[in-house]
Amino acid sequence: MSDPLDKATAKAPATLGEGCLSRYDPDALSTEDGTEFPGAAELWEQRQEKSEPDSKP
Repeated sequence: MSDPLDKATAKAPATLGEGCLSRYDPDALSTEDGTEFPGAAELWEQRQEKSEPDSKP
């Protein structure tokens, strides 16, 4: 039986360091890595408005 992980299409980017100091190698990252979320700031503001308790005078 072959390794089922051989069929995986996603691969983690290269990393630098070890253990707690491990981080992605910025030189190895491209526009294909990560996500782009242009609406993040607007969503954050909406979520903050909903989570604030109503203040009563």
